[in-house]
Amino acid sequence: MPDELRSDVRLLGELLGTVLTESGGEELFGAVEELRALTIAAYAGDEDAFAKAEELVESFTPERAAEVARAFTCYFHLVNLAEEYHRVRTLRGRDFSSPEGILPAVDTLPGAISQLRGEVGEEETMRRLAALEFRPVLTAHPTEARRRAVSQAIRRISALLAEQDDPRTNEAEHRELRRRLLEEIDVLWRTSPIRKEKPTPLDEVRTAMSIFDGTLFEQLPLIYRSLDMALQPTTSGTVPPKAPAFVKFGTWIGGDRDGNPNVTAKITREASIIAAEHILLGLRHHTSRIGRELTVDRTSTPPSKALLAIQQKHHDLSEDLAATIESRTQGEPHRQVLLMMAERLDATRTRNADLAYHGPEEYLADLRTVQASLAAAGDARAAYGELQHLIWQAESFGFHLAELEVRQHSQVHRETLEEIERLGIDGDLSPRSKEVLETYRIVGRIQRRYGPLAARRYIVSFTQAPEDLANVYRLAALAAGDGKPPVIDAIPLFETFDDLNNSVDILEAMLELPEVQERLAATGRKVEVMLGYSDSSKDVGPVSATLALYDAQARIARWAQRHDIELTLFHGRGGALGRGGGPANRAVLGQPPHSVEGRFKLTEQGEVIFARYGDKAIASRHIDQVGAATLMQGSPSIEQRNAGAAERFAEIAAVMDRVSRERFYELVKADGFPQWFAQVTPLEEVGLLALGSRPAKRGLSVNSLDDLRAIPWVFSWTQARINLTGWFGLGTALAAVGDVEVLRQAYREWPLLAAMLDNVEMSLSKADERIARAYLALGDRDDLAGLVMEEMELTREWVLKATGHGRPLEGSRVLGRAVQLRSPYVDALSLIQLRALRRLRRGAPEEEVAELRHLLLLSVNGVAAGLQNTG
Repeated sequence: MPDELRSDVRLLGELLGTVLTESGGEELFGAVEELRALTIAAYAGDEDAFAKAEELVESFTPERAAEVARAFTCYFHLVNLAEEYHRVRTLRGRDFSSPEGILPAVDTLPGAISQLRGEVGEEETMRRLAALEFRPVLTAHPTEARRRAVSQAIRRISALLAEQDDPRTNEAEHRELRRRLLEEIDVLWRTSPIRKEKPTPLDEVRTAMSIFDGTLFEQLPLIYRSLDMALQPTTSGTVPPKAPAFVKFGTWIGGDRDGNPNVTAKITREASIIAAEHILLGLRHHTSRIGRELTVDRTSTPPSKALLAIQQKHHDLSEDLAATIESRTQGEPHRQVLLMMAERLDATRTRNADLAYHGPEEYLADLRTVQASLAAAGDARAAYGELQHLIWQAESFGFHLAELEVRQHSQVHRETLEEIERLGIDGDLSPRSKEVLETYRIVGRIQRRYGPLAARRYIVSFTQAPEDLANVYRLAALAAGDGKPPVIDAIPLFETFDDLNNSVDILEAMLELPEVQERLAATGRKVEVMLGYSDSSKDVGPVSATLALYDAQARIARWAQRHDIELTLFHGRGGALGRGGGPANRAVLGQPPHSVEGRFKLTEQGEVIFARYGDKAIASRHIDQVGAATLMQGSPSIEQRNAGAAERFAEIAAVMDRVSRERFYELVKADGFPQWFAQVTPLEEVGLLALGSRPAKRGLSVNSLDDLRAIPWVFSWTQARINLTGWFGLGTALAAVGDVEVLRQAYREWPLLAAMLDNVEMSLSKADERIARAYLALGDRDDLAGLVMEEMELTREWVLKATGHGRPLEGSRVLGRAVQLRSPYVDALSLIQLRALRRLRRGAPEEEVAELRHLLLLSVNGVAAGLQNTG
C-alpha cells in the first residue's frame, strides 16, 4: 500500500476508534477490535480463528451486534473515501507529469487522437473527433445503499482529509483539522445508515441534481479545455476551439415508469422543471459573472453590427431594464449584452414570456455573436476564454440539463390500446391507461417549454415485435386528439436471450412503419437501439448473455450499414458484473466493428453515479477514458483486432455458449430453485431496504424468477458472498474447451474473453467459500448447494489456468489491494448478517423479528459499502 494511503487509513481508523470508545466505552471498542483481529487471522487461513469469530458474533447481545455492524460500516465508508482521495491525489500528480499538463497515454483523448492520426490521418481524425458523442444516462435503479445524509458526511470528511494533506498546513492547523475530523466522524457514526422511508422519485431527481451542481456543470468545460490545450498547446484560448462539446447527459429519473407506479405524468413534468431550474440558474450565474468581469470598453473593443443589433433587440424587449443596465455600464456594450442575456435567462426560468428566450438555440446564437464581436475587435482571449466555457456548457446541457427519457413496458402499451378499442378514447378507462395517455401529453408540454431535445426518446421495455414500437406512435396520436403529437423516437429495448436473437428481424420490420420513416428523414437516418444486460444475464447466465450481446451488436451494426443508418447502441449496464458492470472504457474497446462509430451511450446506475461523477478529478478521468475508447474503437487496428478475434475463436464461443447455458439452466430451472434462492440469500429482506422508489418485483412472488427484477437478483447473491450472477457456468464452459494453451491465447488476443475473465477474477476475489457455505446451509437442498460450490471451485480453477495467474487479481495491483484491505472486515459483517438470518429462517418469536430485521439491514448496508459494486 502506498505510504500516503496507508497513513490516511491509519489516521481515519484511529479517529474512528476514538469515537467508538467515547460513544460505547472500552467494551464496544474491545468487541470491534477482537472481531477484527479474528477475521483478519481467518482471512489469512486460520480455521480456528474463523470458528472463534462465529462464536464471538453469536455471543453478542442484539444491541452490541448492531453497534459492531455500524462500526464496521463506518470503517468501510472511511476506507472508501481514503482510497477515492488517494486516487484523486494520484491523478493530480499525473496531470503535471508532462509539459502540456496531459497524460500521454492511449487511454486519454490526447493519446487516442495521436494514435488515430497515425492510422487514418489528420483530416479524418478531426472529422471523427467533431462527431464524437458520449451520452451517460443517469437512472434511479436502487443500488445505492447509502443514505444521502451519509454521503454528505463522507464528502465533508473527504474535504478535511484533503486539507490535512496540504503541505502548507502548520501544526496548529493540523490540530484543528484533527478536531474537525473527529467531529465529522462522530456525526457519521451517530447517523443512522438505514433510510426510514423509501425515497420518492422527486427525491431521486434532487439527489442526481447534486452531481450536476457539485461536479458536472463546472467540470465539463474544463475537460473540453484540457482537450483543446492538447490539440492547440500554444493557442488554445486565443483561437476557435477544436474540442467539441462531446458529452450529452440523459436521465431516466422521473421518466422510467416500467414497473414503478410512483412515476406518474405529474412526476415526469416536475422532474423536467427541477432540472431546468438548476441549469438555467447555473447558466444565468455564469453569464452574469462573465458579464460583470468583461469590462472592455467601446473604444478598445468596438462592437460588431450584429452585437449592436442584439442590443437594440434588448431595448425593444424591455426599455427600462436595458436602460438600467446601460446606466451602470456606460461605454461597455459587450458587458451590457451579457448582463441583459442573464436577465433573459431569469425570465426563461420564471416564465416571463415577454423577455424569455424561446430556446437554447437562441441563447447560444447570442453567445456566439458576442464571441465573434470580441474576436473581430481583436480581443481573442476574452472571446475564446471563459466565454467559450459558457458556450460549451450551453451546448452540453441546453435548457433541460439532461434529456428526460421515458420508459414503459410493451405489455402496458398493448393493454392500454386493447382497453381503448373496447371502451373508446373517451370511455371509462382505467387509471393506468389514463396515465399512459397523460404521459404523452406531458412530453408534449415539456417539448413546448424546453424544446424537443428535452424529452423525445421513448424506451420500450421487452420489445418483442415491431408492433410494440408502432403502439408507441399510435398512443401518441390518440393522446394528442386533434392536436399535434409530440416528437417521439421509439427505442426498442432487447432484454432477453430470445429478443436479442430476434432483434434484427424486428428492426427490419420497424423500418416499414410510416412514423419511423418520417423520423429517419428528420434526423438524417439516425436510429437508437437499447440492449439489456441485466435480464439477459438472469435469463441464460453471464457467459451466454455476454456472447449473445456481442453477437446481437455485430448483427445490428451490419443491419445499420445495409440501410445507411447512423446507429447508436444504448447499453443498459449496471454496476455489478452480473449486470454488465466493469470498466466502461474497456467494454467500449471490445465491441464489434462498426457498432460504436464514435457514439457510446450507457446507463449509469445507483452507486456507480457517485463513484464516477461525485469527484471532479475522477469524473474528468472517467469521461476522458471513455471518450478516448469511443474514439479509438473505430480505428482500423482495433476493428481488425476485434473482427479477427471473433472469427478465430468462434468455435470456442459456440462451445462456451452452449455448455454455460446448460449449466446455468441445471441450477435455475431445478424444481424449487426460486424458493431455495430466497431461503439462502437475504432476497426478501433486501426488498425491505428503502433503496429506491421502484418496487423490487414486477408483481409476482419468489415462486417465479421471471418477474424478479435483476437488481435484487444480483444484490442478494452479492450479499451472500457468492456473486453467482457474475460467473456461474464459466468454469464448466472453460473446462469444456479444455485446452489451456488455446484459452491463454484467446485471453491474450480476444478482448471480449479477456474482459470477461478479468471481471470474473474480481467477482471471485470478493466471494468467500467459507461464508458462502454458511449461507447455502440455510437451505435444505444439498444438491443445489453442492452445484453452486462445485461451479465456484471449477470457475476459480479454470479462470486462473486461462489467465496464467497464481491467484485472482494478480495482474491488478490496485484492485487486489482494495479487495484484500476490505475482505476480512466484510467477513465480520457477513457473520453478523448470518446470525440474524439463521434466527429469522428458524422462525424467531414475533417480538424478535423487527430487531433481527434491523440488524440484518444494518449488515446489508455495511456489506454493500465494503464490496462497493453491489447491484
